[in-house]
Amino acid sequence: MPSPVIKVEKVSKVFDRRIILDNIDMEINAGEIFGIIGASGSGKTTLLNIIIGFIKPETGDVMFRTEHLLDHKESHSFRSVFKYPDELKRIIGMAAQTPSFYTTLSVRENLDYFGTLYGLTKDTLKANTNTLINLMDLQGSEGRPGKNLSGGMQRRLDMACSLIHDPKILILDEPTADLDPLLRNHIWRLVRKINKRGTTIILASHHLSELELLCSRIVILKEGKVLAVGTPNEIKERFSKNEEIHLESFPGNYDKIADIKDKDVLKEIAKIEDKGTKLVIYTSKPEIVLNEIIKKLDQHKETIVDLKVTKPTLDEIFIMITESEKDKQEEQDEEKEEIKKKQSRK
Repeated sequence: MPSPVIKVEKVSKVFDRRIILDNIDMEINAGEIFGIIGASGSGKTTLLNIIIGFIKPETGDVMFRTEHLLDHKESHSFRSVFKYPDELKRIIGMAAQTPSFYTTLSVRENLDYFGTLYGLTKDTLKANTNTLINLMDLQGSEGRPGKNLSGGMQRRLDMACSLIHDPKILILDEPTADLDPLLRNHIWRLVRKINKRGTTIILASHHLSELELLCSRIVILKEGKVLAVGTPNEIKERFSKNEEIHLESFPGNYDKIADIKDKDVLKEIAKIEDKGTKLVIYTSKPEIVLNEIIKKLDQHKETIVDLKVTKPTLDEIFIMITESEKDKQEEQDEEKEEIKKKQSRK
């Protein structure tokens, strides 16, 4: 059974009369990689700063599991991040979007400095520093100032500084922002390595396709509200029963292939998209549709270059959910406007 280490309980936050977070409820379990996704301005960074106790919400609380797990009651082993900041500091680390290391200090000097902030003994600090230099692939750069490191190495140094006290929970805010695909993959490999060592990881990112492969569970935020929470597969199953048929053929007369007349087949198709280089068909009955497509290919003398059936990606589900919510809001706004007009006529 999952064992929560963080509980976010009915958290709301307002800045300048604007609701940033609205009654957020969720739990993060021990040992998982928990992803927070949402468009820019959805409240991801604010939520992370509240979880770590940097920002206090208008309402609600964030509870963390203490190191003392022998309490007789489950509720006794959780404490507020706002009432016990010193205890929280010992078990949690954070690498923010803006690096926290000192650019004029070397890699080793930065790790030494942050280690002293956590009150580590000399022997522990030395051992942890050596471990992190190896873990974060910073060997050979121990004496280089932070400002002379590449973007990817700076990101790894920042993560190393947040791990110097061996926290049980690591928070990462957009850890791959502004990095190219190769460097992003390097960071994600390190995240997996850190997680395999037993560290619970909470991260925010806009790279949805990468989080889909990385995270145990995710939460989707939209304008400060939770739209969905669960494993990537649970969310995909919940919001789309369709599968996708991706077809590439030669010479690629997709308009002719997509011209399906059979009504029994058509009723099983939710949507057909001609992407130019391939045809994508959305259906809950791919086996029925595939039979018809094969006939079409034969009829128009098309040669299959590539054919696969997949589930929608997390990117597609995210767009689907957020657009659906936008449509609902627009409908509600139109209804309110119509009511106002009717009242003004009376």
